[in-house]
Amino acid sequence: MSKIARIQQCLPLRTAALIECPLNRRYLTGFVSSYGSLLVTRDAAILLTDSRYIEAAQAAVTSCAVEEVKTGRLQALCKLYGVKKLWLEGSATLERVRQLRDALPGVYITPGRVLDMQLNQLRMIKSSDEVEKITAAQRIAEAAFAQVLPSIAVGMTEREVALSLDFAMLHGGAERLSFDTIVAAGVNGSKPHAVPGDYALQHGDLITMDFGAVVDGYHSDMTRTVALGEPSAQAREIYDVVLMAQQAALEAIAPGVACKDVDAAAREIIKAAGFGKEFRHGTGHGVGLAVHEEPRLSEKSRDVLRPGMMVTAEPGIYLPGVCGVRIEDLVVVTEEGYVNLTACAKDFSVLF
Repeated sequence: MSKIARIQQCLPLRTAALIECPLNRRYLTGFVSSYGSLLVTRDAAILLTDSRYIEAAQAAVTSCAVEEVKTGRLQALCKLYGVKKLWLEGSATLERVRQLRDALPGVYITPGRVLDMQLNQLRMIKSSDEVEKITAAQRIAEAAFAQVLPSIAVGMTEREVALSLDFAMLHGGAERLSFDTIVAAGVNGSKPHAVPGDYALQHGDLITMDFGAVVDGYHSDMTRTVALGEPSAQAREIYDVVLMAQQAALEAIAPGVACKDVDAAAREIIKAAGFGKEFRHGTGHGVGLAVHEEPRLSEKSRDVLRPGMMVTAEPGIYLPGVCGVRIEDLVVVTEEGYVNLTACAKDFSVLF
């Protein structure tokens, strides 16, 4: 069954979905554009786009009809297919809701979670093609890390290390970066989403690097923490605790396991070591067309792992004024357990 057909299957009688989020449109049609509306009824699906994209869309899209958007066309289509209720994504703005209510008299416009839940359920399960693209992105990121690691030295700034990773990923085939690369050294490591700055690396610093590449729209995500010269005993202890916590999370990943139980597996080890308050985020998240997707491996998650889900495992400890450690792998859930797509070593590494 096609992706669009799965949405159609969920639509009540006389209800249609209007999908305008660029990532959701891309997921359902395979077409990339900054503008467009995908109208899905129980019996039809039409991608409406403007003159900038119409020729390319008509040539590329095979999963639905394609039309150039015209004034009144959406109203005509709703009338043609007997639409009385229109589902919107939760990201729809108040202004967009107002526009649609003005343009579609007699149609009840309902933005919110119903359509988002259906789309999230679809996007959470990756096809073999999606897994292949994410794996390719991961390989680019790993190759960049291997290339840059030997060049890291005392006196380099965080920004210089980040730029080196960025260039290596782009030169290695990434169409773009998954997100702004994080390089946090020394005391800056206590900030989970630190912005690389002019801090010059010092002997004994831990350096946390969080980065990813994009291939055909699909993201990778990985984090490694290394030491520049022998670190303090406390820093080494923290690294060992995080590595044990991450391994516990990985060992818990299997179909049918609650996402909150994977989080608990990592969190309990960090708590037992006395660092519970210093683990300030969830253990992981889904990855795909967006770098942060459902499901979430967190204490509050209600999701259950299923084959085809792509998730990170990334516990961390962050001590203000001291250092921080995060280790992150990217895995895909299988019928038997999981496959770790991150081939990069994570044993404690000291750079000299």
